[in-house]
Amino acid sequence: RILLREPAAEFIGTLILVLLGTAVDCQVVLSTNPQVASSPKGSYLSISFGWGIATALGVWISMSGSGGHLNPAVSLALSLFRGFPIRKLPVFVFSQVLGGFTGALISFSLYYRALVTFENGHLTTPGTSGLFTTFPLDYVSPGESFLPTKPRRTAILVLVVLAVTDTRKDALPPVAVPFVLFLTVTGIGASLGMQTSYAINPARDLGPRLMTAIFYGSEVFFRHYWIWTPILGPMAGSVIGAVIYEGLLASPQ
Repeated sequence: RILLREPAAEFIGTLILVLLGTAVDCQVVLSTNPQVASSPKGSYLSISFGWGIATALGVWISMSGSGGHLNPAVSLALSLFRGFPIRKLPVFVFSQVLGGFTGALISFSLYYRALVTFENGHLTTPGTSGLFTTFPLDYVSPGESFLPTKPRRTAILVLVVLAVTDTRKDALPPVAVPFVLFLTVTGIGASLGMQTSYAINPARDLGPRLMTAIFYGSEVFFRHYWIWTPILGPMAGSVIGAVIYEGLLASPQ
């Protein structure tokens, strides 16, 4: 049980994060079809709030077990600058990706009938696969999606994470951390989420993408050069955010 506690916490926390997040995507988008629902059930703001709440609940559930990383980019930043053991990084990342896969699979199963109805019987990419994983809009080039968007958003997230957990100053009480992350993710989504779906978490993207490959086909891996935007971008952003915080903002020892 002791050996499984941290991986289990990361798995369950990421599962909750992705399940609730992708489910709000499905509810808002699929309900715009009158064959699925009598009226629309939400808006883009609902999606931003939904992902913010999903993040807060996932972190809250997993904090006592593993610290509530739920994101390979966060785990990387903590291993580079906060003493998180590098040997634990592969296990944490695997647990996070597996949690993302499982959460998306549950969401897909809950909305399967609505998905098929929405797409007239044929699941397509990006189509409804974009409800579970992320794709940039058609006019956004691979370079544009990588350089100005993903690193910046994840850098903001990591800046906040490092600030609220900095024990060198008066850190927030642990119970307040999920609320701050709710505000952060909601704010990022509401302001910076349109062009590339604000995938600031590689596990949130890769886990669901593996799931969609089963039901939508291998195109989910190749459309729009998928690896640049949701995987490498956030990892680069985590390092940028951590360097900025530790180099310019952190309190002296």
